[in-house]
Amino acid sequence: MKADRILDIQGFACTMLIVKTKKAMDELDSGDVLEVHTSDQGSINDLQGWCESVGHEIIKMEEGELLKFWIKKGNRG
Repeated sequence: MKADRILDIQGFACTMLIVKTKKAMDELDSGDVLEVHTSDQGSINDLQGWCESVGHEIIKMEEGELLKFWIKKGNRG
């Protein structure tokens, strides 16, 4: 899947994971896709909840030792 930007935040958890993802999303245009790499298993719930609350969409997710998310920027966030 093609991403407009890749954010590698392995080693970060909870609050910093969302802060860094939000900052990266703020630099994208609506409809752009951010690919996020993380090692924190809690990021599944954290990113899903955050995306729902701000209007972004997780369009793909791959689970393994490294978690990968492709997040499409919505119009609100």
